[in-house]
Amino acid sequence: MKNYPQWLDEQLRLRKPAANAPVVLDLFAGCGGLALGFEAAGFHTLGYEMLPDACATYNRNLHGECRCEFLDENTDYGIKPEVIIGGPPCQPFSVGGLQMGHKDARDGFPAYLSAVKRLRPRIAIFENVRGMFYRGLPYLEQITASLEEMGYLVEHRILKAVEYGVPQRRERLFVVAHRGHWAFPETTVSAPVTAGDAVSDLLKNLPPNPKFLTPSMDTYVAKYEKASKCIRPRDLHLNQAARTVTCRNLNGATGDMMRIDLKDGRRRRITVREGARLQSFPDWYDFTGAESSQYNQVGNAVPPILAKAVADAVVTYLGKPDLTAAQLRTRRTARQKSFSFFDNIDPA
Repeated sequence: MKNYPQWLDEQLRLRKPAANAPVVLDLFAGCGGLALGFEAAGFHTLGYEMLPDACATYNRNLHGECRCEFLDENTDYGIKPEVIIGGPPCQPFSVGGLQMGHKDARDGFPAYLSAVKRLRPRIAIFENVRGMFYRGLPYLEQITASLEEMGYLVEHRILKAVEYGVPQRRERLFVVAHRGHWAFPETTVSAPVTAGDAVSDLLKNLPPNPKFLTPSMDTYVAKYEKASKCIRPRDLHLNQAARTVTCRNLNGATGDMMRIDLKDGRRRRITVREGARLQSFPDWYDFTGAESSQYNQVGNAVPPILAKAVADAVVTYLGKPDLTAAQLRTRRTARQKSFSFFDNIDPA
C-alpha cells in the first residue's frame, strides 16, 4: 500500500455522529481502539475503563465520553444502548499467561454478561485472545450458554487482522450475540499491508531519544532466541506484516522486544507512534501518560481499522429486522445440534 497513513486517516476520519445515531456502550474500553472504529462508522459511544491514562486518551481523541470506573455486575450505566461492545481483560486466557480463566481476579466477563442481561441490546460483541479456545474453552462455552439463555444467537470467529488492513499477524476471537441476520465482515484489503508500508517513513530519521540495544542486550537476545528455537530474529521485518503487537513486546523484557534493525548495524526499540501505526491508529490519535503507559495502551488495543470493519457489519445488521422469538429458538436449536467451536479455528 503506497500511503498507509493517508489511507488510515481517510478510513478512520471522525465526523460528528447524527443525533439519531445508534448508541454503543463500550466496556473495558482501553484507549478507544474499538470505539474509534465504531465512531468512524457513525455511532455514538460511551466508554468505561478503569485505567486513568487510557480513559484520558479516549476522551482526548473521540467524540464519546469515557468514564473512569471499575466495572462490576451492579454498575449503573444510565443508558439503553442498541449495541454493547468490549474487550474484557484477556490476561486470564492469554497463551502467554497462566490461563486461569474465570479463576483470575481480572476476569471481566461477569460484569460484561450482567450488562447485556440488564440492558438487552440488539447486538453484543466482545473481543478476546485465541487462548479462550484452549484452556479457556469450557468458560467460553459457559459464556455462550449464558448469552443463549438471554435469547440471543451466538457466533464465534477468529478474525485475522491482516485481512482488514492491519500490518501485523494478529488473530483475535470475536463473539457476537445477535437476533438474526448477522454476518461477519468480509476481507477489506486485496493484499496484506506490510510493516514497511506502515512505518517506513518514520524510519528515515532517528526519533528523539532513541533506545538502542546495548551489546549486553544483543547477547541476551541471541541466547533467548536460541533457547526458544527462534528460526528468524524477532526484529521488525519490513517486507511482511509484523508479528502480533502486545504490551510485552512493546514494553517488556529484552528477549521478546519488538526491534528495528538499522542499516548501520544497530538495533533499537520501536517508538509508541511506530507501534500505534502497526496497530492501525492514525497519526492524529494522541496517547496520554508516561511512555510505559502509552506502550501498554497501544499493545492492549483492538486495531481500529479492524474495529471499523466490524462496526460496518453492525450497521448492516441494525438495518434488518430481528427474528421473532420462535425463529430464534428454532435457529438456536439447529445450531446447537451441528455447532463445533473448532469449526472456526484455522489449523494453520
